[in-house]
Amino acid sequence: MDSYSQIVISAVATAKDSVVKIDVRKKDKQQKLVPAGSGSGFLFSTDGFVFTNSHVVHGAEDIRLTFADGTDYPATLVGEDPDSDLALLQTPATGHPAARLGDSSALQIGQLVIAIGNPYGFQHTVTSGVVSALGRTLRTETGRLIDNIVQTDAALNPGNSGGPLIDADGQVVGVNTATIRGAQGLCFAIGINTATAILPALLREGRVRRGYLGLSTQQVDLHPRVVGFHQLPTRQALFVVGVEAGSPAAKAGLREGDFVIAFADQPVASADDLFRLLTQEKIGAFQFLTVLRNQQKLELRITPIENGAARAHLAKAA
Repeated sequence: MDSYSQIVISAVATAKDSVVKIDVRKKDKQQKLVPAGSGSGFLFSTDGFVFTNSHVVHGAEDIRLTFADGTDYPATLVGEDPDSDLALLQTPATGHPAARLGDSSALQIGQLVIAIGNPYGFQHTVTSGVVSALGRTLRTETGRLIDNIVQTDAALNPGNSGGPLIDADGQVVGVNTATIRGAQGLCFAIGINTATAILPALLREGRVRRGYLGLSTQQVDLHPRVVGFHQLPTRQALFVVGVEAGSPAAKAGLREGDFVIAFADQPVASADDLFRLLTQEKIGAFQFLTVLRNQQKLELRITPIENGAARAHLAKAA
């Protein structure tokens, strides 16, 4: 057997028993529970906690989990964060190994990754590919912007959502979340570091209160001369590809084509950096957003708003 196959087989063997198929039911007009879709998830702790996508379980009245050995268990929704499309479930299931979590910040373009999920109900399907890009920002069908996305060509289909993206060691490095319709080889996963960063808030409050700026970005490398001229601590920055009308970013004067290099006096080299800095304490308090524009360094005053208020604002504007 070739070495590539051996690597994939070994990685899948490490992670597959923690992966679950998720079936949800909702009430119809007659208040009867009826099937309302399915997805994937993975057990990551010995006390029954499971990560999946928010869009898989949002509004569910009944949630059931099926493991690789065919055992079936109920689950309850502990909390969800639509802005990152992540949800936390808990199940009384016992005797199943928890997935080992990796470090999505250590991923490299071209690295082998493997997706495990339940596309179209075909349980525990495995696909493999490579990391195609890092630091993407993805707009979902509902209009939400999700940062810190890992782009991969490991094939995903409906039902894969919420399942693990694993590395060659079988460690979870992402939560599979979306594909682009009509495209081939364009699949996306939420970095596992994003999931672990919001875990305490989901456990504590069942939701995440996060600051919102209203910009979409792509991680890029700056030219060494620019880094040297401005004495920047890192060669990476966030290239602004979009600014939401009426958002804090728009009010602060941020423009498409700017390079974000710092927020609240902290260097920003990736969407993950900015994500971590937009904490509850930043909401309603003005901060400085440092950007490069036409080779000049600018300090923009910006006041983050709560992500929930941002969704209400955007819905009203629409």
